[in-house]
Amino acid sequence: MNAPHSPSAPSLTETLVALIRAKPVTQNDLDAAALFTLDAVANSLAGRNSGPGKVLSDWWRSSSNTAPDPGREAFLMAALCHILETDDLHRESVVHPGCVVVPAVWSLARSRNMSGRQVLTAILQGFEAATRVGMAVGPEHYRIWHNTATCGPFGSAMAAASLLDLSDAEAAHALGNAGSQSSGLWEFLETGAMTKHLHAGHAAEAGIRSAELAAFGFTGPPKILEGEKGFFRAACPDADPEAVIREPGAPWQLTRTSIKPWPSCRHTHPAIDAAEELRTRLIANGKNPANIREVEVATYRAALDVCNRPRAATDYEAKFSLQHTVAAALLLPEVNFEAFGPEARECCADLALRVTVTAAEPWASAYPRSWGGRVRVRMADGDEAEAERTNAKGDPEAPLDRSEMIAKADMLLSHGGVSAPQSIIDGILALACDAPLPRIDLA
Repeated sequence: MNAPHSPSAPSLTETLVALIRAKPVTQNDLDAAALFTLDAVANSLAGRNSGPGKVLSDWWRSSSNTAPDPGREAFLMAALCHILETDDLHRESVVHPGCVVVPAVWSLARSRNMSGRQVLTAILQGFEAATRVGMAVGPEHYRIWHNTATCGPFGSAMAAASLLDLSDAEAAHALGNAGSQSSGLWEFLETGAMTKHLHAGHAAEAGIRSAELAAFGFTGPPKILEGEKGFFRAACPDADPEAVIREPGAPWQLTRTSIKPWPSCRHTHPAIDAAEELRTRLIANGKNPANIREVEVATYRAALDVCNRPRAATDYEAKFSLQHTVAAALLLPEVNFEAFGPEARECCADLALRVTVTAAEPWASAYPRSWGGRVRVRMADGDEAEAERTNAKGDPEAPLDRSEMIAKADMLLSHGGVSAPQSIIDGILALACDAPLPRIDLA
């Protein structure tokens, strides 16, 4: 179906759809997409083992109908995926694409007998749409708006359009209506409310609904991005619209997406990485990290905007605290799920109050192309030591290898109480060989 307008040139959304669908898919791309799919599914299953996860599961069981509903299923899976703060992150867009796109694809593909290649191609396309829009919103948007929530619907709509075999025009309608549902504010951080998980769930469901409706002829605004009353004008004071379609021949953005090795906000990871190096060096030099007198963290502004939290009263607040995560990396043997619990917070609280955080160069101006920082410690005897990171472990420049990705998934699946994790791992990785979607009970 053609859009009811006659522009002199294609809109940004129409151009984006054509750009994405023209990109070739190699076996290496499929292999990468399978690993990112494994990461997202493992995060969803692990997310059930949490307070918010139990609430979501209770809601699902109390309200589910006999007829399958891909939108609602995607909502549940996406919300669960975003709970533990271990899902992927695309730096330049500050979007967590996996927690939105993979659930949308998974829920649609479950009942449609889709091949592995169809599933992974849709995931590649969904990552591309969400992150390309995210790269265009500008840094000011992120100060108020949660990019995963606002840019995610474009990704889930693009992925769903691929699985539903929509025409380019229908796909543009889907993205137009998905974009009109972009929302999600950072206010939840003030109280540690569960809202962030709702953001991922809504973004996944909105994209599916928009694509399903487009298949029936439901139209959407073609200039949802650049229009006078569109997304950029409404919510992005320093938008860079051309970023949506810049470098059309670049590698798939999925391959430029980071994987989290630690269960906390990605903004804390460069400092965790540097602090873990310092802890190892201190111990090797015969020094006790407990004798650290003070810590200085230098990083970029967005990390301070989201994670400047000297006192963390809950697990969730600790995941968004540079002070706690750095103290934990310096004092504890491992920054794992237990590093954010009550005992760990009590152990690290004194040092966390002696961690100062500032925005400084070169990390401030390098963001969001790279997320880096420096940690400097001063010991009680006056000695100093520091470590820097231009990028953190898990970034494309310092990636987790295949075995580390599988080990992370195994850890997440075990945390979620999955009885046969290896069968899930093998089944998802086999998608790259065009195997069908494995059956997994997400609730």
